[in-house]
Amino acid sequence: MKKKGDSKAFHSTDFEVHRNWLAITHSLPISKWYIEDTSEWTLDYPPFFAWFEKLLSFFGAMVDPAMVQVDNLEHASTATVYFQRSTVIVSELVLFWALQRMLAVMGNRPLQKLINWSLFLNPGLLMVDNMHFQYNGFLYGILIHSLVDAKQGKLLRSGILFAVLLNFKHIFLYIAPSYFVFLLRAYCFENSENSIRARSWISAFRPTRLIILGLSVVAVFALSLGPFVAMHQIPQLVTRLFPFKRGLTHSYWAANLWALYSFVDRLLILVASKTPLGKLWNLSVDPSALSATTRGLVGDTAFGVLPAVTAQHTLMVTVALMLPSLVVLFRRPTFDRFVGSLTLSAFASFLAGWHVHEKAILLVTVVMSVALANKVGTSPNAGAGAGALARENGQQQMLSQRDVRAFLIVSLAGYVGLWPLFFTRAETPIKVGITVAWFVLVAGGLEQCTPRQANGVGASPSIAAGSRSVLRQLTVLEQMYVVGFVPVQAYVLAVHGWVFGEDRMAFLPLMITSVYCAAGVVYGWLLYSYAFMESGMQADKPKSKKKTR
Repeated sequence: MKKKGDSKAFHSTDFEVHRNWLAITHSLPISKWYIEDTSEWTLDYPPFFAWFEKLLSFFGAMVDPAMVQVDNLEHASTATVYFQRSTVIVSELVLFWALQRMLAVMGNRPLQKLINWSLFLNPGLLMVDNMHFQYNGFLYGILIHSLVDAKQGKLLRSGILFAVLLNFKHIFLYIAPSYFVFLLRAYCFENSENSIRARSWISAFRPTRLIILGLSVVAVFALSLGPFVAMHQIPQLVTRLFPFKRGLTHSYWAANLWALYSFVDRLLILVASKTPLGKLWNLSVDPSALSATTRGLVGDTAFGVLPAVTAQHTLMVTVALMLPSLVVLFRRPTFDRFVGSLTLSAFASFLAGWHVHEKAILLVTVVMSVALANKVGTSPNAGAGAGALARENGQQQMLSQRDVRAFLIVSLAGYVGLWPLFFTRAETPIKVGITVAWFVLVAGGLEQCTPRQANGVGASPSIAAGSRSVLRQLTVLEQMYVVGFVPVQAYVLAVHGWVFGEDRMAFLPLMITSVYCAAGVVYGWLLYSYAFMESGMQADKPKSKKKTR
């Protein structure tokens, strides 16, 4: 129930989460920050973000003192709403600054301009930050600053910035393995642009650089965690940041491998309980899973037919998915491979991680965007120097249709997968409008920057043959998948409620969205992985020496 004077504007539970964090950091001593539990929305971000909230709380207390009272739960006065919304907008200036740096470093050409604007007007960030309520734009700004430093060869500063970022939000641990491998090989070894053979490792290794890098990272973590080490609160902090007691999936499945796994399990339960095939195939069903229509809120996830999945299983699968790209990066740590490996590490963690949020797809699409911006398109406006700029360490980095296809499919599937966060009718035209507009504009722009392939897989005709379609760079199957979002979401957003009402089978439209989007994300990952590994293997082939007579 809303209190008198509360704003009637839409705001999610995350709005109250951050209001409560403002109150905790403003009203309580640091020793109570990770212990306070008056609200169920306890502080579960790393210390740097807590200090960020404390900074905001000083201004919040001036706007509305009731905002920063710990026991004033669900407070959402008009002044509070305006204040919190404005802090998100102002904090996104960090992202804008980072994108301007990226444009200056990667080249002020049509492709780079397009990617920059597609990132700043990213529908995922607009929905999650400005409608749902989070501070992702600010955090991704720090990440892009770190990547720009890496592109410029300022590797130590890049590593320090990433350590700072980890202490703002620990989701960036997803891509930490790629950072570790890149900084180890590119900063701690000489001649890192060349593949190092085992016998030359000792002579190429620079222990002084490793010590400097290690001490720099340790200093950042000491600044963040030092007070909590002194107060013996690290175990409590770990419990808050890594709640492994939660289940494999949320009540709304993120569009990943476990969504498909869970969907197959539900199908097998139906087969076992409703058809003779259950006996024929000797399917045994766990009774505890029969009544479960949603899973993942708290506790272990129960599967009816398929084997149970533990946190250890997800870790093993995630590492297995990451490892190939890390090996390619270790062999030759160019920036192009670095951002490609980052993308695949983000993919692996999203696809196979434990209790993954649907919002984590943003990490995949943001890093993937940077990887695309690092390519050089073939637009006639690219300029005479484009070919030279395309070369890094003697390797050509061209934007391929495979890059574009993977990016478009994953982006569309990922952003539509965020739509269930906004479940009222008032938000429907907004979430649909900004996603469709972004996809049409970006797909059309990328089509102008992508090389034509007369006989390649990327040259398939569009559904509307002969027309100038934003889909014509996709294969026919990919075009069908994209167009398939129209009937799928028509059912989810309108038909289901009209047929069944608002309360009956409420999980069905969520499951349909999750599974359909998961199919696109998995396909995009396979496509991008193939392109990355193929490029890496071709570049690492030893050059054949010409025989002389």
